[in-house]
Amino acid sequence: MPDTSPSLPQIRIRGRSFLSLVLTPEAPLSDWIASLDKQLERSSFFFLGKPVILNLELLSGEEEGLEDLHIALSKRNIQIISVEGGSSTWKAVQSWPKTFIFGNGKNIDNLDMPNNPPAPNTPTPCLIVDEQIRSGQSILFPEGDVIVTNSVASGTEIVAGGSIHVYGALRGRAIAGISGQPKARIFAYQLEAELMAIDGYYMTAEEIEHGLSMKAAQVYLDNDVMTVAPLSKIK
Repeated sequence: MPDTSPSLPQIRIRGRSFLSLVLTPEAPLSDWIASLDKQLERSSFFFLGKPVILNLELLSGEEEGLEDLHIALSKRNIQIISVEGGSSTWKAVQSWPKTFIFGNGKNIDNLDMPNNPPAPNTPTPCLIVDEQIRSGQSILFPEGDVIVTNSVASGTEIVAGGSIHVYGALRGRAIAGISGQPKARIFAYQLEAELMAIDGYYMTAEEIEHGLSMKAAQVYLDNDVMTVAPLSKIK
C-alpha cells in the first residue's frame, strides 16, 4: 500500500548578521549604573529591542555589585545575549543565566587594514537608497556611507560605517561611523532625527538646538562632543 502519511516540512537554517550594541561596565559599578541611568533619562528607548553584548574586560571579577549586574540591566530593559571579556569561572557570575554565552565576538571597528593603501581616486563604498524608508525598516551598511535620496520616517534606523546623507526629512535613528570613523558625519535637508550617533557618541532630539531642528543641518564630533551646525557651515 502507498504511504499516505503527511510529509513533514523541511527544516531551513540560515545565517543572519545583525547589529548588536556593546556595554563595557567599569568599576565602581554603582557609579557606572548611575551614569547609565542619566543616559537613559535622555533616551529611554535607546536599547529597546536591541541585542546587547556585555563586555567585562575592564573588571576583575571581584567588584561589588557584579553578581546582580545582569538583573540591574534587565530592569532597565537591556537584553543581554552574550558576555565577553570576563570568565565564566568568576564566582560572581555563577548565578547568571546559563543562556549567557561567555565568548569573544569581533567588533565591527576591528577591521583588518589592507597592506597597501588604496589609490587616491578609489571611491569610498556607499549604499544609495532611492525609496522612502518607512517606519519599521532598518538600513545597515557597515562598509561605508549611506545616501538616501528620499525621506526617512519615524521608527526607522540607518546604520552606516561611514557618513549618512539624507536628501529629505531625517527622522528615526541615524547611527554613523560604526566602523571606527570619528570623522563621519550625518547630513540632512530636514533634521528631525529621534536619535543620532557617531562612533559611539550619541544625542537625542531634545538636545538639538531649537533653531536647527527641522532645518538643513549636519552633525559631527567636535572633541568627542556631538555637534549640530547649519548645513551651509563647513567646519
